Amino acid sequence: MYFKRKLESTIIKYLKSPEILAVVGPRQCGKTTMLKHVYSQLGNAIFLTFEDKELLDLFEGDIKEFISHYKSYDFVFIDEFQYAKNGGKLLKFWFDTSPTKIIISGSSVIDLSVKAVKYLVGRVFILNLYPFDFEEFLDAHNYNDKNNHELMEKLYEQYCIYGGYPRVITTEEKTEKEQILKDIYNTFFLREVRDILGLVDDFKLSKLLKLLAGQIGNLIQYRELASGSEFSEYEVKKHLNFFTKTFTCYFPKPFFTNPRTQIVKNPKVYFVDTGLRNYILNDFRPLLDRPDGGALLENGVAMQFIKKKINFSFWRTKKQAEVDFVVDIAGGKRVAWEIKTTLRDRLNNSSKEFRRLYPSIPLRVGYYKKSEKVDNEDAGSIYLL
Repeated sequence: MYFKRKLESTIIKYLKSPEILAVVGPRQCGKTTMLKHVYSQLGNAIFLTFEDKELLDLFEGDIKEFISHYKSYDFVFIDEFQYAKNGGKLLKFWFDTSPTKIIISGSSVIDLSVKAVKYLVGRVFILNLYPFDFEEFLDAHNYNDKNNHELMEKLYEQYCIYGGYPRVITTEEKTEKEQILKDIYNTFFLREVRDILGLVDDFKLSKLLKLLAGQIGNLIQYRELASGSEFSEYEVKKHLNFFTKTFTCYFPKPFFTNPRTQIVKNPKVYFVDTGLRNYILNDFRPLLDRPDGGALLENGVAMQFIKKKINFSFWRTKKQAEVDFVVDIAGGKRVAWEIKTTLRDRLNNSSKEFRRLYPSIPLRVGYYKKSEKVDNEDAGSIYLL
């Protein structure tokens, strides 16, 4: 069964423009399924994949012959484009010599943006597809009754525990969900790590990823990560960039308005998919039965910001006063968020200090469990669901 993705509407809109469309995202997030669905609605189109070695060899070996094979089509889709060497340079030649609309997809921002964009400036739109966000998750469960708070909380907990990969959310069996996440993790190391980084011995990288999984919502300490993973600090920073470019982790920077008052420079860490994170730690316990439940709930909110392409940072001082999120909103304005499990978790001195220093930035408290009633709720409190 196909579940419509939000990005599909953007792709259909951009089909009318001449630019190449490059859809990138982690493996198994639904890129191929979505593009095949778009392709099926078009006339005079063809869908290709560079997992076909013969096709890839033709593209790399004789681009003019390749173009002549497909120039009669209005739309040419190419899946797994990251396998093409010098793909950006060859795409530039194709774009400049043919009116065909080109749509490509791949699992690596490194290959499709860093290597290709220098050739494709002004010729390409790069669109990110992530695992399902929570609204898409609800659509996949055919659920739209947001007034049923108990069920909404149950579904959100399931989303935080198992994440939003399509195959994960479309099965009800917990053991099968965990097996699918295992397969996604193994494929990541087999394909991305070995193909892009060229690491044959990936043991240290898996240790680094596990260390990151254990400290979501916390500041990155490069020396600690280097010691625990046996990488140098330089290697740690290089691999953190790799995790960003392969849609594994996200590292928001601290918020400040005056460089002289910037106390914290190191970023925090969140996972783009909490299901994959929980698989790495082999921990699928319910939110309220685990010591990292609050951090996981916070990562769930960060995951929504990431997938909705909302820019956010965090605030922290030398005395460890902290606010979870400072979010950019329309008109150059910002709003700060503290994420709590229930409203019994009241605003602390950190929040009060932020309000004192930044009175023009509204501070909101997002809470997860509506079932617990609290008298005199903070005027800025908002039920997350």
